[in-house]
Amino acid sequence: PSWECTLSREAQMKRFCKAQAIQRRLEEIEVTFRELEQQGIKLEKLLRDEDGTPAAQKTQWMNQLLYLVQKKNSLMSEESDLMITVQELKLEEQQWQLDQKLRRYMSKEEPQKTAEDRAAEQEILAQLVEVVNKRDILIHIQEEKRLSEL
Repeated sequence: PSWECTLSREAQMKRFCKAQAIQRRLEEIEVTFRELEQQGIKLEKLLRDEDGTPAAQKTQWMNQLLYLVQKKNSLMSEESDLMITVQELKLEEQQWQLDQKLRRYMSKEEPQKTAEDRAAEQEILAQLVEVVNKRDILIHIQEEKRLSEL
């Protein structure tokens, strides 16, 4: 039915838009990483080079350095989550494509199916199971990650 095609195209577009948004965020994270790295290098240099600096100033620099490390760790965690989401989107797309192929084979009447059709159908089913298992593993990884962060 045509409403199914419309829905699946919509889902495909949503995946595509989400993937683009993730790509932009990953690029932003990369830029922020570089900025944090530069700030960190400056602070480390100040901490190393300034022998006559008051203790209060050194403490402030040390606190700034610790803040940068926390921010970097937070960004690394976000980046990791985004990479998992990218994998999920790829697997969703694969699953959708395999689903479409399988429907074409399954829509044929059994007497009209050739041995090649049946073999292709079995191969697609096997690939579909593999994709579903990979998605399941990703969900498990995300859950483990969430639990370890708590």
